[in-house]
Amino acid sequence: MQAILAVTLPFFALVLCGYLAARRGLLAESAIPGLNGFVLFFALPCMLFRFGMNTPVLELLNPAVLSVYVSAALLIVFFTIAMTLSARVQLKDAAFGALVAAFPNTGFMGVPLLVALLGPAAAGPVITTVLADLFITSSLCIALARAHDALQSDANAGARAARQAAMQALRGALSNPLPWSIALGALASALQLRLPGPVDSVVKMLADAATPVALFTIGAVLWRAGQHAHTRTPVALFLPVALIKLFVHPLLVFALGAAAHAMGSGLSPFQLLVLTLAAALPSASNVSLLAERYGADNGRVARIILASTSLAFVSFTGLAWLLGAKPA
Repeated sequence: MQAILAVTLPFFALVLCGYLAARRGLLAESAIPGLNGFVLFFALPCMLFRFGMNTPVLELLNPAVLSVYVSAALLIVFFTIAMTLSARVQLKDAAFGALVAAFPNTGFMGVPLLVALLGPAAAGPVITTVLADLFITSSLCIALARAHDALQSDANAGARAARQAAMQALRGALSNPLPWSIALGALASALQLRLPGPVDSVVKMLADAATPVALFTIGAVLWRAGQHAHTRTPVALFLPVALIKLFVHPLLVFALGAAAHAMGSGLSPFQLLVLTLAAALPSASNVSLLAERYGADNGRVARIILASTSLAFVSFTGLAWLLGAKPA
């Protein structure tokens, strides 16, 4: 446990530092988008490019890993919607609640944390989960949310609006630099290309900055989301979703992965460990921005993300210990 804490504590401490810096005014709110832009468009793409370049292509798109993770994500989406849909939580809000229940913070937190905890071999399965959530989980939940808007005005327009929303979400994923950086890294891996010395040095410097700045930014973004939340949300409407994210999601991934391994799917015990711990990560912090963009209850979404991030230090560390994770 002490060895695991030595890895996880600094990661969550940096998130707390970012939150406190923003709350105390040491980091101006107007600076948060700049930090986010630096991470999203410079540092994190360079980090993912380097991981992709040093990981075999088949590890980045492993069919067994992808099928288990996507199956669990879809089940969590529909389970969360079924559990939370009510007169108080309409389909749009239930869909975004399902997105935070099924979309872990693998990009900003998961890749560096799991590589630090389990070694470079963890990069392949984690990157697979990033791609699955960007293209499948997000597209599905946004389509469901937009279908709700269409059904409010025209019962026959729901399916058409859902298709249009899914296409918009896919276009949004394609405009995200992360999949392209992974693809370029995979191409470099397949062709066995290496960057020229000075270029490689620049990419390495940006990649090295990704982890601390991304974690600090998560904390600042969480504070800002709480400040700009449009509603005050009762605990009963956000805490159960945070618990689904931290406990039900990893349990389901583990169960499906264990069954797939037993049936000879080719999913290794190490890949199952990585997928389970990826699912145990807190909710992706950028979902609150999506909820605000599409007119959902961003107050509820922000509180789910904050609760899952606050609780994840204990739940993630405990699960890593129970599963016998051995820091590299």
